[in-house]
Amino acid sequence: MTKYHFVGIKGTGMSPLAQILHDMHHDVQGSDVDKRFFTQEALERKGIPIFPFDENNIKEDYTVIWGNAFPETHPEIVRAKQLNVPIHRYYDFLGAFAKHFTSVAVTGTHGKTGTTGLLSHVFSAFKSTSYLIGDGTGVGKENSEFFIFEACEYRRHFLSYEPDFCIITNIDYDHTDYFKTPEDYFHAFQELAQQVKQAIFACGDDQNLQRLRANVPMIFYGLKEDNDFRAVNLERTDAGTQFDVYVRNDFYGRFTVPAYGEHNVLNALAVISFCHYQNMPIELLKERLLTFPGVKRRFNERPFGSQIIVDDYAHHPTEIKATIHAAASKWPGRPIVAIFQPHTYTRTKAFLDDFADSLKTADHVYLCDIFGSAREANGELTVDVLLNRIPGAKRLTEENIRELENYPDSILLFMGAGDIQKYQQAYVKALAK
Repeated sequence: MTKYHFVGIKGTGMSPLAQILHDMHHDVQGSDVDKRFFTQEALERKGIPIFPFDENNIKEDYTVIWGNAFPETHPEIVRAKQLNVPIHRYYDFLGAFAKHFTSVAVTGTHGKTGTTGLLSHVFSAFKSTSYLIGDGTGVGKENSEFFIFEACEYRRHFLSYEPDFCIITNIDYDHTDYFKTPEDYFHAFQELAQQVKQAIFACGDDQNLQRLRANVPMIFYGLKEDNDFRAVNLERTDAGTQFDVYVRNDFYGRFTVPAYGEHNVLNALAVISFCHYQNMPIELLKERLLTFPGVKRRFNERPFGSQIIVDDYAHHPTEIKATIHAAASKWPGRPIVAIFQPHTYTRTKAFLDDFADSLKTADHVYLCDIFGSAREANGELTVDVLLNRIPGAKRLTEENIRELENYPDSILLFMGAGDIQKYQQAYVKALAK
C-alpha cells in the first residue's frame, strides 16, 4: 500500500484518479483551494481527506501527484522536492498506471467525457473494468482487466499515454492559447495515433480523422455510408433516440440511447464499435446503453416551475450548436434560452464569429462575463465584443438574473466551462424568495 498526496485534488482528472487509488486500498489524501467544486462530492463520500494548501501536508513517506494547474513554485511542490519524495505530474502518473491494464483512451475535441462515461457504464457490465471520467468520476477495481480513461489533448498531455485502444471522437481546433494553428492541433492527435498499440476507433464523418495515419487498424464509425459501423434510420422517441446499426453493410441491430442529437448517436456508435470488437453480447450492450444515467455537467436537466433548467459544459462553438440542437429535438416547440459564459479570453477571441453563429440558433441569448483562466493574460477583451455580434442578445449578471423569469415554458440552457453554475444558483435562489 502506497501513501499518496494530491496537489490540486479537486481537478476533474485528479479527483477520479484519487478515487481509483483509494478504491484499490491505497492511503490517499489531497489539498486544494477553499472554493467548492462539484468534483469534491465523490471524494467526501469516500472519506478522502481534503486539506487547505500547506507545505506541511507533505510528509517523507508520501508519493506526490501534481495537478496540471500548479507551477513548480507551489509551496507543496517546493517542499516535496526538499524532502526528495517521489513526485509525478498527473499525466505522467496516469500513463504509467494505464500500462497495468488493457487500456482504452478516449479523446477528441468534443464528446470525450460523455463517451468515456457511456463506454465505462456499458463495458464494465461485461469485463472487470476500472475507469476515469473527466466529470470527476473514478472507479478502481483491484483485479481489473481493462482501464478506460479520458485523455485530454491540452498541451499535448495525452502523449504521455501509450494506450492499447483509442477512441477519437473528432478533431476540431481548440485550446488556442497553446496550439497556434489548426495543423499544430491536428499533429498532436497524429502523434497520439502513432502510439496506439492495437486499434483506433474514429468518427469517419470527421475529415480530420480521415487524414490520420496509424500503425494499427483504424475502425471508422459514423452516419455516412463508407463507415465500418453506420447508424441509419434515426428516430426521436420519448425514451430517447433509436437507430439501426450496420457493420460493414450487414444489419447488426436496432439500439436506443436515452439522449437526443446526432452527437449522442455518434458517441453511442463509438461505444458499440468497441464493444462489438471485444465480442460483447448484443443484448447486454443494448440493455446497458438504455440505462446510462449520463455524466456530470453534460445536459443535466431539472424542471423549475414551467421552465426546464439544463446545465451543460459546452464551451466551444460546435458544442453550443449541438447542445441547442439537442434541446430543440427533445422539447420541440418550446423556446430555447441560451445563457453562455465564454471560457478563456484566447478561445473567445479566436472563435468570435463562430460563437455568434452558434448562439444565434437559440430563440433568446444571454451572455455572462468571460471566465478567464489562470494560464492566460486578461488583455482588453470583454464579452461586449461577442454581445455586439448577436442581434437581441443581452448581458446577464447576478443582479438582473430575474429577467429569465420572463420566458415561461422555456428551456434555460446554462452553458460554459467556468463558474456558470453560480448564475443557475442565483436564479433559483432569487425565485425562491
